[in-house]
Formats: sequence, C-alpha cells, structure tokens
Amino acid sequence: MIQRLISLLSYNPQEPLLFSSGLFLFLFLGFSFVYMLLRRHLQPRLLFVTLFSYYFYYKSSGLYFFLLAIVTVSDYLIARRIQTLADRSLTEKGKERCLRRRRKWLVALSLMIDLSLLGYFKYTNFFAGMVSRMLDFNFQPWDIFLPVGISFFTFQSLSYTIDVYRGNLKPLPRLLDYAFYVSFFPQLVAGPIVRASDFAPQIRKPVVITPDMFARGVYFIIIGLFKKAVISDYISLNFVDRIFDNPTLYSGMENLLGIYGYALQIYCDFSGYSDMAIGIALLLGFRFPLNFNAPYRATSITDFWRRWHISLSTWIRDYIYISLGGNRKGKLRQYINLILTMLLGGLWHGASLNFIVWGGMHGVALAAHKLFSQEILHHARSYCPRGIRKWAAILLTFHFVCFTWIFFRQTSFSAGQTMLLRIFSDFHAELWLQIASGYKYVLAFMAFGFLTHFLPDAWQERIIATLRRCNVVVCALLLTAVIYIVIQIKSSTIQPFIYFQF
Repeated sequence: MIQRLISLLSYNPQEPLLFSSGLFLFLFLGFSFVYMLLRRHLQPRLLFVTLFSYYFYYKSSGLYFFLLAIVTVSDYLIARRIQTLADRSLTEKGKERCLRRRRKWLVALSLMIDLSLLGYFKYTNFFAGMVSRMLDFNFQPWDIFLPVGISFFTFQSLSYTIDVYRGNLKPLPRLLDYAFYVSFFPQLVAGPIVRASDFAPQIRKPVVITPDMFARGVYFIIIGLFKKAVISDYISLNFVDRIFDNPTLYSGMENLLGIYGYALQIYCDFSGYSDMAIGIALLLGFRFPLNFNAPYRATSITDFWRRWHISLSTWIRDYIYISLGGNRKGKLRQYINLILTMLLGGLWHGASLNFIVWGGMHGVALAAHKLFSQEILHHARSYCPRGIRKWAAILLTFHFVCFTWIFFRQTSFSAGQTMLLRIFSDFHAELWLQIASGYKYVLAFMAFGFLTHFLPDAWQERIIATLRRCNVVVCALLLTAVIYIVIQIKSSTIQPFIYFQF
C-alpha cells in the first residue's frame, strides 16, 4: 500500500498531473482543506501554495522544476537591481546615461538567461538539424527532454523584468511573493500568461471568495472539464487522429470533417484548460484574465487574434510587435512587423518549419487585412460587419484558420498537401450518409461544440447567475455529476493537453 502511494505521488512521464485526472481532484481536495486553514496566515499560506505549485510542476516534468527556480531567482534579483539603478538615476544627476546603459545590460542578461534555457530545451535539435543539412552532415537528434510549460513561465517572467525596466511596474519586495507569482499552479504549465501588474496586487490581499467568484469558478471548471475530457478527447481519439495520421485512407469529405474536427479539438482542449485554470484560481480567491472569447465567431483574422489565446497574443503585441516599432514607422514597416511578429509566434509554438509557415500565413493575413480594411475600404478599427456580411466574414475567417490548422497539426508539408488533394479531387459527397452513420457520436459532439460556441454571451451569465443562487452543496453535486459523466465517456488512457508541448 505504501509503495503504491509513493509510486502514485512520484513523477511518472507517462502520467503527468492533469486537471482532468482523478489524482488531481484528490490532491486538490486536500490542498483546499489546508489552504482554507491558512487563509488568515499570509506567509504560511504563500509558502504552502508555492511548495504545492513546485510539487505540481514536479509531477509534470520531474526534477526539471529546478529550471523554474533558476528563472525565478535570477529575474527577481535582476528586476530588483534594475529598480535600484532607476532610483539612483533620479538622485545622481550626470550619471543618467551610464545608469541607463547598465539597466539595459541587466534586462539583456534576463533575456539571455530565460531565452537560453528555452532555446536549449526547445530549439537545439531544430537549429542543429538545419545546420547539419546545410553542411550535408548526418545528424541524429539529441535526446533532450522538453519540460512542460517552459515557454509559458519564461514568457511570464520575462514580461516582469521588461515591465520593471520600462518603469511600468515596481519589483515585488520579497522573493516568496515572486516565486508565488511565477509558479502559481493553475496557470503554470499551459497559461494563461498572467502579467505581474494584474496578479501582484492580489498576492497579499486577504482570501475573499465572493458568491459570484464561487459560482464563476464552478462554472468554468465544469465547462473546461467537459470541453477537454468529453468533446476534445472523444473526437480526437475516435476521428481526428485517424484522419490526420492516414489521410489517404479516407475520402475528401472525411478529410474535410477531420480538419473541422481538429479546429474544434484544439479549441476545446486549450480553452478547456484555460477555463479550468481560471475556475480553480477563482476558488482560491484570485482572478485571471479571459484567455478565449469565442474565436470562431471572429469576423476577420485580426478579430480572431483578439479572441484566441488572448494572453499570448497581447504578450506578443506588447513585447515583440511594439519593440519592433509597431505602427510607429509607417505602413510598410507596420506590415513587415506584423509578419515578423507572427513568424516568431509560430516559432514559439514549436521547433518546426510547419509552425513557422503557420505563423507566416497568419502574419501575411494580418497585414493583408490591415491594408484592405484601412487603406482600401477606410474602415475604422472598431468596424464590425452586420447581417449577411458578418456571416460571410465569419465563414471566410473560419475556413482560413482551418486551412492553417492543417500545417499546424501535420508533421510534414506533404501530408498537408495530401489532405488538400483528397478534399479537392476525391471528395465523394455521396458517402455522407455512410459517414454520418459510422461517426454519429463524433459528429454529434462536433455539432454540439460548434453550436454552443455561437450561443449569446448572455446565456453564460444566466447560468452563472443560477449557480450563484444555489448553495455550495448543489454546486458540489453538479460538479460531481459532470465528473461522473467524464469518467463514463473519457478514454482509459490519459490524453495530455495539446499545449503542454509548447
């Protein structure tokens, strides 16, 4: 019994700790009990949550939690030094230029430390393989383990030092506060990327969970769990993976449905995780920003990136696009900056030419939309089409996004080309009844997922208002019922969240 418990609580690369797993539910119940006991004791509570967060990361990536510690300690000390030099520049007149230069070197040091760790674990094989092909060497990829969520916590920590350097944020006074912020487990491994300016003011506030926060927390956990463990995992295992792994074995219609299925799968998978992270944080007394806002209702590619992975898209805008010059250096430079920003965004998603091309297509589309909308049609930035134009714009945007998902999901360009060839040359619409009969449950989940995606936002608020009127017992029973449904439907094998690989 003891051996089994130790094995269960130890790191297992085949079974990372997921929000949708029974082990996390068990651990979270125990965590919540201790958390509420410590709610009036600030320092012990912060230390307890930080230690649990490090254990959570250990269960996801083993001993690589030391990378989290390196990033945390280095950026905390660098930010403190940057602020000290900034304060000195106000009192030591005549030394402003020297002190500004030293601050630049410090922020460059932060970039070097964080991006070096990210670059080694994520991009070593990619760039080494490119160089070896150029030199005609036979390169065998090195066995480098990619720690879960390393892109998320390095970006989050980088935003902190850059904001301190820019003067937009005062550094946190204690290392424990900063460790708590960087490692906070609900958003540690797959976001949302939370800015220190939003999170830091909440760290030392008393734990207050209002009825609205509790209702929203339960709602987001239920919705996120259903999205991930029911819709995403079911259509992935029973349809989408089969199509993408062997597109030549299926008709063009099945390939097209597979692409639609992947669009829904990746949305439900990632937004489901974000919803659960937001819900868990609310139950602990913390508020996270919204990370997804019905992205397939977007009327343009610009609108899509205002709705999809909002925390990353705004991070890229504020720390890459604006740093490149944004729209301050003329229209041509703005379009180039958009394309470069999205190319880097594609590279962030993975060390593969597929991701770079995916990012490049989105960058070109963003630039083209800016040109067409603002320079040719002279639309205001807030313009939104109405009526039939709106639905035509939604369909066009959705199908462009689906087209780019092909190259995001496939491991090679040839496989993506094969899917497109099957769709345009071997569609076989007459197979619809056979396909509908063979995949009736998959198609039912897809239809349910897309239909609920287009429900008015007011419906969500009504559901939350209903939960707010319920007591804790009713909410707990509702959550238990959803967990039971998930257990009945979900696969026997654990399906990691897609964005864990990024």
